Amino acid sequence: MLLDLANQSSVTSFVLVGFSDYPQLQAPLFLVFLAIYTVTLLGNSGILVVIRINPKLHTPMYFFLSHLSFLDICYSTVFTPKLLEILIVEERTISFRGCMTQFFFICMFVITEMFMLAVMAYDWFVVVCNPLLCTVAMSPKLCALLVAGTYTWGALCPVILTYSLLQLTYCPSKVINHFGCEYSALISVSCSDPSFSQMACLIISILSEACSLLITLASYVVIVVTIVRVPSKGGLKKAFSTCTSHLMAISTFHGIILLLYCVPSSESSWLLVKVFTALYTVLIPMLNPLIYSLRNKDVKETVRKIIISKLHPHSIQFK
Repeated sequence: MLLDLANQSSVTSFVLVGFSDYPQLQAPLFLVFLAIYTVTLLGNSGILVVIRINPKLHTPMYFFLSHLSFLDICYSTVFTPKLLEILIVEERTISFRGCMTQFFFICMFVITEMFMLAVMAYDWFVVVCNPLLCTVAMSPKLCALLVAGTYTWGALCPVILTYSLLQLTYCPSKVINHFGCEYSALISVSCSDPSFSQMACLIISILSEACSLLITLASYVVIVVTIVRVPSKGGLKKAFSTCTSHLMAISTFHGIILLLYCVPSSESSWLLVKVFTALYTVLIPMLNPLIYSLRNKDVKETVRKIIISKLHPHSIQFK
């Protein structure tokens, strides 16, 4: 395993600064992040349950949505519990192994979600542009292969990046000016030349961003062109509303990641780095269910039936 590799430094743990420079905000931030994390777990778990119990939602679109919800739960859980912990305890430490493990999984889930959004855009393109052939074009086998491909690439990239980080020597100060083991924060506490790791990160970032954005934007450009040609005004308005919400979610997700890795590694920028990281690891997983699922008529109808069935058992069956 990667973590069995011996690191050249004697560092066994790191100290996470978090938001300790703002002690008056510790308690309010804890309550805010706890509330967001709770809503994230309930919202995304609810989506998984709704898709599972309603046969009408056993379609490629909801198949991909269920994986998006799963990924949101995962990468929010990688960062948020540790963030909540360091907001209320005095000893803000994380072990070296724990730090590398956290970095590996956050990297894996974020890259996987990046391509899952691209796959969802392609699926929406097929539904809008070839509605009569969508069940054939998006067969269960193809859907499974697309999902497997996103997870495979998502797992391969952090293996390379984590290996490159394990080859570095870390400074005895051990202080990470962050609330988690984010890439730029780890590079900042390295005492050895990080050129290889930075080059690997740059190549993987450009390749992943370029490929996923190209698929996503190309799909939505064709979708918009197709929608404009739709004679139905009601269908046009509904489709534009859906596309707008999807594009807002995608642009926010990619925009934050691009901004995060374009910010210079200066002391004055660390607050921005922490804020951007909190946005894409804590806030976005909470918003995705609202954007992709809870606005959907079928999902809302299923939730309504679940509530009624709890109040009046055996009164409603899902067909």
